[in-house]
Amino acid sequence: MAKLGFLGLGIMGFPMARNLARAGHDVAVWSNTRAKADQLAREVSSVSVQPSPREVAAKADCIFLCVGDTKMSEQVILGKDGLIEGAKPGTVIVDASTVAPSSSLMVGEKLAAKGVHFLGAPCTGSRPGAEGGTLTFMIGGDKEVFERTRPFFEPMGKLLYYCGGPGLGLHAKLTQNLILSNLLQAFNEGLVLSTKAGVDPDLMLEILNNSAAKSGLIAFKAPYVFRRDFVTNFSVKWMHKDIGLMLESAAEQKVPLPLTALTRQMFQAAIAMGHGDEDICSTIKVLEGIAGVEVKKM
Repeated sequence: MAKLGFLGLGIMGFPMARNLARAGHDVAVWSNTRAKADQLAREVSSVSVQPSPREVAAKADCIFLCVGDTKMSEQVILGKDGLIEGAKPGTVIVDASTVAPSSSLMVGEKLAAKGVHFLGAPCTGSRPGAEGGTLTFMIGGDKEVFERTRPFFEPMGKLLYYCGGPGLGLHAKLTQNLILSNLLQAFNEGLVLSTKAGVDPDLMLEILNNSAAKSGLIAFKAPYVFRRDFVTNFSVKWMHKDIGLMLESAAEQKVPLPLTALTRQMFQAAIAMGHGDEDICSTIKVLEGIAGVEVKKM
């Protein structure tokens, strides 16, 4: 039984922390929303609620966090009452959030100066993966530190990819989300076009699933769209944030991303229409509104 910590109990973080506790570990938790931490402590007796990230660090040898964006990550790690103020030398901090690679490098350097190890380990799999303990992690940092902490990843994820040194896990995650978001935009355009022309969406999906255009993302998301179910597994606003990180990274690497820039504008339009907290598949509503058609079961 290990002494672990977890910060951030949102759609992803709550089931991730619960899986760690159910695996038999003592888990000290903190969340910006105290009610979520209290709920988790009621569900699993080995969870203890702490008043700040600093207190979590003081009680744990390895700490995971999964928060919304770069600013939140920096605040809970380096800010007032942050992890850096309570972490002992030798502690491992694992950031499973999707943040700017440049920020992750900076955070790692500041923690290293205190004798604290740091891994950037963004994950993918959305809410179903977090709940089922089947997430995919992309890890960047010291390989020996990762191997020591590998057993703590395993209750949360089934695929663990060591990508190399600091920041490389984040570059891998942003690339994965870049392709995913552009595929989603292609699906939106294609299905709005075919539906407006009169092709049954179910038939169109069957054709796609049996052609070179077959996509796991489309096969998974299309039924949600057809039944108009936009309950959040991965929200529009957080993917919009990730696309912004892709474009920032591309600018740093001097790589043009023309399709991705346009996709971000479509996500921005979905947010402007009030769909920011809905699932990413709700972005189809932007084109549906323009075309005057709904992609749904006929």
